[in-house]
Amino acid sequence: MGIILYLFSLPVTITITVLLVLLIIGFYIVINKFIIGKNENINKYFIFSLYTLLFILFIVAIFYGMVIWEFDFQPYIDDIKNIISNNLLKHIGAVITTVLIIFATGFVIKILKFIILRSSSVVKTDNEKRKTTIMKVTMSIINYIIKLIALLLILSVWGVNVLPALAGLGILGLVVGLGAQGLIKDVIAGFFIIFEKHFDIGDMIEVDGFKGEVIDIGLKTTRVKNWVEDVKIFNNSSVQNVINFSRTQSLAIVEFGIAYDEDVDKTIKILTEELPKIRESIPEIVDDPVCAGVVALADSSVNLRVMAKTKTEAHYGVERALRKEIKKILDAHDIEIPFPQVVINKPKNE
Repeated sequence: MGIILYLFSLPVTITITVLLVLLIIGFYIVINKFIIGKNENINKYFIFSLYTLLFILFIVAIFYGMVIWEFDFQPYIDDIKNIISNNLLKHIGAVITTVLIIFATGFVIKILKFIILRSSSVVKTDNEKRKTTIMKVTMSIINYIIKLIALLLILSVWGVNVLPALAGLGILGLVVGLGAQGLIKDVIAGFFIIFEKHFDIGDMIEVDGFKGEVIDIGLKTTRVKNWVEDVKIFNNSSVQNVINFSRTQSLAIVEFGIAYDEDVDKTIKILTEELPKIRESIPEIVDDPVCAGVVALADSSVNLRVMAKTKTEAHYGVERALRKEIKKILDAHDIEIPFPQVVINKPKNE
């Protein structure tokens, strides 16, 4: 209460200025603490509207504060008028042409992207991953080329001689190229990766011990996402000794043991008859599972191996499903799955 009385005892200009500052600060606190801070799922457009309103309020407060402090705007208004009349009006044609070029550039880029996307959806190929890769790279190249052409057109509209500028850009490019050899290596490596079909978007690869799915290929970098959603970005020149798991089918391998008392030939025969039946329940298997035979004579068991070809990188889940089905087959035919046993010989004199 004392603060309010003190404010009203001050000159009017100071009081209004303090109140405007408090109003801005209060509005900012309300937005951040009580609106955005209390609602995690608030709409981003609503947040933008609030900050836009805060900015407008801030500008109005500054303008009004300058008015009550009798700030003279006339010299600044006259300067702005002179700038507009002497410069802007003389180049109004160039300004309008520049704006039109910018809008036309965006429109052409969107049209070409639409045509590429449309044609890619119409054209069907055996390798959809390859089509997606080429489409993204083509869109990126077109984007850069059109923007460069638009920049040259804008320069020519404003009276810049484009031919000497191009020569200067060539010399500048040579200078930059000498200092950016790493970038050039990445771009060249990117071309080789794309056009030599090392891998495509959607392929499962391993680079320097990092295994994951290729989610993006650019002329400079490649992005790979692993099974825990971590994304690693590789410079294309560093993508060496790549293992591509998507070029061939995967192989599921399951090893298990049976008791020494069981008939091995009978067990292999039963598995050979029963394993093809489980293919219908595991759609990731592309060929009938087979029993490869005995792979080890362990301490407490005779170990057998079952193998099945699967879709790319589907062998992890198939192995788990195979173990479950093999257990059911062995239980149904009373074939013992042993557990570790230790034989202790007791001395005769005890």
